[in-house]
Amino acid sequence: MESNAFDINNSFTRRLIEEHVFSRIAERDTSLFDFSPETAEYASRYFGWTHLAADPPVDPGQIAAFAAMVRAEGLRSVVLIGQGGSTQASMTITRLNALNNPRVTFKTMDSVSPVYVDKILRECDPAHTLYIVSSKSGGTVETMLLSRVAWRYVTERLGNRAARRFVAITDPDSDLAKRAQEEHWRAVFEGSEDVGGRFSALSVFGLLNAALVGIDIIELLEEAAAFEQVCSSDSPDNPALQLASFLYTNYSSGRNMFSLVSPQPGRCFGLWVEQLVAESLGKNGKGILPNIEIDASILAIPRPHRCAVTYAIRPDASFESDLSRIDPSIPTINFTIPNVSSIASHFIMWEYAVTACAVLMEVNPFDQPNVQLTKNKVRSLLYTDNNPLGETRNCVQVPRHGGLVLESEITPVCVPDGARITSLNEALVALFSMLEPGDYFSLNAFLPFYREFRRVPLEEIRHCAAAHLGVVSCLEIGPRYLHSTGQLHKGGSDNGVFLIMSADETNDIEIPGERFTLGTLAHAQACGDMAALNEKGRRALRLHLSNNDGATLARISAQVCAAICTVASKR
Repeated sequence: MESNAFDINNSFTRRLIEEHVFSRIAERDTSLFDFSPETAEYASRYFGWTHLAADPPVDPGQIAAFAAMVRAEGLRSVVLIGQGGSTQASMTITRLNALNNPRVTFKTMDSVSPVYVDKILRECDPAHTLYIVSSKSGGTVETMLLSRVAWRYVTERLGNRAARRFVAITDPDSDLAKRAQEEHWRAVFEGSEDVGGRFSALSVFGLLNAALVGIDIIELLEEAAAFEQVCSSDSPDNPALQLASFLYTNYSSGRNMFSLVSPQPGRCFGLWVEQLVAESLGKNGKGILPNIEIDASILAIPRPHRCAVTYAIRPDASFESDLSRIDPSIPTINFTIPNVSSIASHFIMWEYAVTACAVLMEVNPFDQPNVQLTKNKVRSLLYTDNNPLGETRNCVQVPRHGGLVLESEITPVCVPDGARITSLNEALVALFSMLEPGDYFSLNAFLPFYREFRRVPLEEIRHCAAAHLGVVSCLEIGPRYLHSTGQLHKGGSDNGVFLIMSADETNDIEIPGERFTLGTLAHAQACGDMAALNEKGRRALRLHLSNNDGATLARISAQVCAAICTVASKR
């Protein structure tokens, strides 16, 4: 690991060392959070992650033996069904492993888009696939509903042999554990109740999937255990201490956003970092925004509110050359992931560093109060008869344009002087006009992303906002972000401007036991998050499209970019 932005004489560095913050984290010392008795009490229940490698609560030999047995039976694919902390670490480990060891294909079903779900189901032969249903609480809505869809698909093809293809990872006595036992699933692996989802990378939630794709988790944990000792030291050589000092020093000076820049294979790791940082620190009107980038040129222009974290995947001369584009005025810290087994060390480093930042920022790193707000809004739309989906306030129906139906929901603050906005362009111009220096823009899309022709138009929108309005610009995929940056959007500083997009679905998928479809669920989540942002007084606009094909997204991208350029021309 390499740092070029660490100052041992920094006052925050000295405080971390003098107050023994990192050794106290390792000792699970809740007095670190004495700024709030409630936070200290909460922390006492969620400090189990600090020694997962040295003292694993589930025997890694048992996990490895199970994985070896399943692979020996002809395992070809693993489908992980989950959200947030139950999936992000596994996505990272298996993505990096696939670069040189693609023994078993690994797919994550964390989108409720029917297009995406259907693709994953059809690409895998159920007879040679293991379906991992992963939820700490055992009640995560998306996970439970997607698991029902997958269960129906597999039982239709394998009959009573389907149960052998399902495994649950969940906390003891959860509803998911009970269901798995009742339906005679192949196995139930129990998580640790004192380890929160986003801190569970080296628990069974991450280790089982790593073992299934052929990673030697015994070796991985041995290396990680040694690094736990490194990160628990109060030494200036501790890379977690260096990272925490870098992040907090920049935060305290107004650089409350960082761009994590890595080549394409590192994007999944960026998503893991994004959740850990945003959900742990984005609350009480505070927060640090992570922004995931794969092109260093985005940092070629000086930005007073941003710093940068770079990640090379293995020694990479081309990537290192690209980093020369970063403007020297942007504080930067550099790291390298040399191989897949070393990823565990980076998980540990970030977990310790973010917890230390929470101590300095005086926030609870282990809760996520505003995530539940959106969940409640979505449930009310789906399950309350007197609040039918689609009835929203401040709604503008825009006429058809070339077969495109647009529905714009505008928060009251978007309407200048109480004027009535009657067109999409007016709504977009109003939204982007509200971006101010120090703000960020987030495009939150409940759309399928399995093909680049869908992703590219949305990337064009966010890059257009960044280039013409000079703001940090993010693309977030729903419902994944609801369990990640969604906490920061509503609980952090009021410096975000949001465009939420959803679309009608062709070939929708019914959910067994429910009166709504996957497409309706995605629409409800977009509406629910809009309502939650509304409740928090955030600046937001929601667009609902007639479909999510590439041509439709290209047209809406052109319209949004035109509005951005209109706003930029007036500045």
